[in-house]
Amino acid sequence: MHILLANPRGFCAGVDRAIDIVERAIDLFGAPIYVRHEVVHNKYVVDRLRTVGAVFVEELHEVPDGATVIFSAHGVSRAIQMEATRRSLKVFDATCPLVTKVHMEVTRYAREAREVFLIGHAGHPEVEGTIGQFDTSYGGSIYLVETVEDVATVQVRNAGHLAFVTQTTLSVDDTASIVEALRNRFPGLKAPVKEDICYATQNRQDAVKDLIGRCDRLVVVGSQSSSNSNRLREMADKAGIPGYLVDGPEHLHREWFDGAKTIGVTAGASAPEILVQGVITQLREWGGEVVEELKGREEHVIFALPRTLREVSKRVGSLSSDSHTG
Repeated sequence: MHILLANPRGFCAGVDRAIDIVERAIDLFGAPIYVRHEVVHNKYVVDRLRTVGAVFVEELHEVPDGATVIFSAHGVSRAIQMEATRRSLKVFDATCPLVTKVHMEVTRYAREAREVFLIGHAGHPEVEGTIGQFDTSYGGSIYLVETVEDVATVQVRNAGHLAFVTQTTLSVDDTASIVEALRNRFPGLKAPVKEDICYATQNRQDAVKDLIGRCDRLVVVGSQSSSNSNRLREMADKAGIPGYLVDGPEHLHREWFDGAKTIGVTAGASAPEILVQGVITQLREWGGEVVEELKGREEHVIFALPRTLREVSKRVGSLSSDSHTG
């Protein structure tokens, strides 16, 4: 069997930043550090952070008063932000800056009293956070649109004062179809200045498009809860080849690859490379002989840590330096 690796794959800048925030907070303040929701949607990452002192909760009432809490990369609602302030929790926000961009867009549209379509998946924490950032007190509304079919049934009050935003981890092609349907029904629809689907999601989907024409099986390393990983696996369905989403090598099944000549391997934006290498090792044991990494788009994006965390790190570093000097 020939093994082809997609490029780019795995961690994006937002995931790197979120994990770094949790690890630095534990180093600076000690365990436990509370994290609202899984900081990123990957079981391996979450389990590893638990072992060093992260405590994952779903609601703020599970966090003791005065404790340190981190908001996950998916973002949170205004109500959660205000509750944390009211309870004097020490907050470090790991929301991906590209999700924050969407939050700023819906905040602006709310102040303009627009009706806004949010293209996304119901129940996803990023969608819940974005809807929760929309302030309806200005007179506007926000509507979740999941499919092209939803566009035909959604009802608005003022067709001349509409806008749309999207979840950052969607299928580029599926989202384009929904946007086209919205524009056809509402020609005056206002769009984001720059599209909301993040660079990493788009790059990984483009890499799989390149990969999928060369393989007869696709393995996506990522967790079932990861939206962008699921979108990658769905690309196999559209191409008419078997596609599998696995947390790691222990979830592979030998019979999946009976008769396979070329296996494509990629990873979602929240999956670490160590899991990809584990999958490759397993495939080699089952007959994979040649591993080739495709040339893809290089990524050089780096997101800075929250200013407050950087300042604390500097103070601690300065104190440590002074103590060694003394």
